[in-house]
Amino acid sequence: MIAEITHQGRTWRIALNAPIDLSIPLDARSTGPLAWHVGPPAFTPVNDGERTYSVEAGAPVNFRNVAFNPHGNGTHTESVGHIARIIHPVGNLLQRYWFTAQLVSVLPEERRTPEGPARVVTLEQLRNTVNERPPEALVIRTWPNGPEKRTRHWTGSDPPFVEASACAWLRSIGVKHLLLDLPSVDREQDQGKLAAHHAFWDYPRSTDLSRTITEMIHVPDEVRDGEYLLELQLPHFINDAAPSRPVLYAPLP
Repeated sequence: MIAEITHQGRTWRIALNAPIDLSIPLDARSTGPLAWHVGPPAFTPVNDGERTYSVEAGAPVNFRNVAFNPHGNGTHTESVGHIARIIHPVGNLLQRYWFTAQLVSVLPEERRTPEGPARVVTLEQLRNTVNERPPEALVIRTWPNGPEKRTRHWTGSDPPFVEASACAWLRSIGVKHLLLDLPSVDREQDQGKLAAHHAFWDYPRSTDLSRTITEMIHVPDEVRDGEYLLELQLPHFINDAAPSRPVLYAPLP
């Protein structure tokens, strides 16, 4: 099925039956991914004292409670409410769900910091890869990109992160939605500074409700860098973050 979408003076032709799903399933049977010291999600049949509501246990339906942490249990999208005093709900944020996007791949650079060696996605790397006409959404794939990213336990591993100046630059050129395959744009241990989050949202100088950050995506190796349309799907959660399903569509000739 072919669709034509006109946006910002450009008409895109995409195959709706060829989506590129960047999300990692929220699966209690999987070993991960996990971050920030959280445990795996849990899907537990309701028990009313007389019956366990599982078809396997003889109930007419499966009726399960779900417990998880959006930030630690997989692909999620967050609003400025993640770092603001007011939890601005991410579920209320988007006025539309399709955006121009660019996928870029980078190998985080080794840097020496006062806290020790670090792997960083730098301002220079992004300046050298982002299009002259900036996209609304930037998708960052980091190398190496093995399949174990889909089940990795990130806690205590000091993952790569994004330089705060890079996030400030992305904001300055008009990028509204930042997506990456790491558990955070910031370093795992940074004394609570969250400098990259603050730079992208310009908080607390302003409270920017137009931008989102999506973390712990996974981009398959066979997906090429370049321009796409992004469909950013998320539930109507009244919370600073929600599990999400970002989907790319490649433009057709």
